[in-house]
Amino acid sequence: MKRRQFSSALAAAGIASFANPFNIVRAQAQKLKVGVLLPRSGFQSFIGQSCQKGADLAPGVIKEMLGVDIELMNADTETNVDTARTRAERLIQEGAQVLVGPFDSGAAAAIAQVAEQRGIPFVINIAAAPQITEQGYKFVFRNFQTAPDIVRNGLALIGDLFQATNTVPRTAVFMHVNDTFGQAMAKGIGAFMPRLTQLPFKIVDTISYDPAAKDLTVEVSKAKAASSDFLLLVCRLNDAILLRREMVKQRWNPMGVVSPGSPGMYEEQFFKSLGKLSEHCISNVPWYNPGSALTRTVEKAFLKQNPKDKLVFHGLNVGFTFEAILIAADAFKRARSTDPKTLADAIRQTNITDKMSLGGPIRFNDKGQVEGIGSACVQNLNLIPTVVLPQTSATAKPVFPVPGYKKA
Repeated sequence: MKRRQFSSALAAAGIASFANPFNIVRAQAQKLKVGVLLPRSGFQSFIGQSCQKGADLAPGVIKEMLGVDIELMNADTETNVDTARTRAERLIQEGAQVLVGPFDSGAAAAIAQVAEQRGIPFVINIAAAPQITEQGYKFVFRNFQTAPDIVRNGLALIGDLFQATNTVPRTAVFMHVNDTFGQAMAKGIGAFMPRLTQLPFKIVDTISYDPAAKDLTVEVSKAKAASSDFLLLVCRLNDAILLRREMVKQRWNPMGVVSPGSPGMYEEQFFKSLGKLSEHCISNVPWYNPGSALTRTVEKAFLKQNPKDKLVFHGLNVGFTFEAILIAADAFKRARSTDPKTLADAIRQTNITDKMSLGGPIRFNDKGQVEGIGSACVQNLNLIPTVVLPQTSATAKPVFPVPGYKKA
């Protein structure tokens, strides 16, 4: 190339660079790589697989909403805290620019440590142990209620349930899983019950158990012996199925089974495994808003990908998993960068009003914790998880005590 040709080419390149000085950065930020960590195997596998349905539909819906390209990098935590930690490390090494998941509080705490050490944003979809967002982390964000929030809202809804059904139970036996989540919930119950003087009942016995247990004969026998009016239960899925079957086997028929806020009894597998025995169980939990525009959009995509399923059996898991990925994509669009600190700063400024979950806009406080998520009283009616309270969101009236209950 002659000197004059070389100079002309160099000048042209300079003009191109001046017109688009960030062309290299834009090339790097065309797609957001999201590492999704969920328990797709192990004793929480059904819930993890349910959450995965929300992750799988997210790229298509978000592309239509925001014009953002998302690449999912999926990893199975195997319902194991140590596996969750190593899989998080591997995803980061393989290029994940943000992490999402993992449903379980123990796994979330482990992943949060990895994310903070590596300086990679982590958006928690579902996990309630309060200490996760009390560590002063700069890269950890949670779009879910903490255990104290769940307990406070759940106990308030129990009071509303008794008022709506004109019942006054005096005693309850409290059973709970002994994992990180269950212990956090038990601590919350212990803290809030003495303050809520409007609740008419007292807890006469507390029984903890392993969520991976294969037999709950002794625990149910002890709970039955307490002769309480109803069962207050913090559970997971497999243990909830096992426990309900054991209650029937031992002919224990309290006024009802009520969760102040835990998974399990509204899950599709609970209904499939138990049939009519799943009826009338109550879960007071963060829930999705079936009337929101985003819910309708997500439901359309969900049915397209899962034609044999109904969103109502997966709504909580799908909704909060989808929202976690939406939070990351929204921040990425505003930040125009995958630089971890820039992305984390953008997540911190999140203000999403078009959402699936009940409650106010998605905004994070200075601890990375979302505030203002609402709860609903969800009762299993006609083999469908149905919102019965608050009345403004209800599609049916609550049933309590359960049919067939006879006071001893």
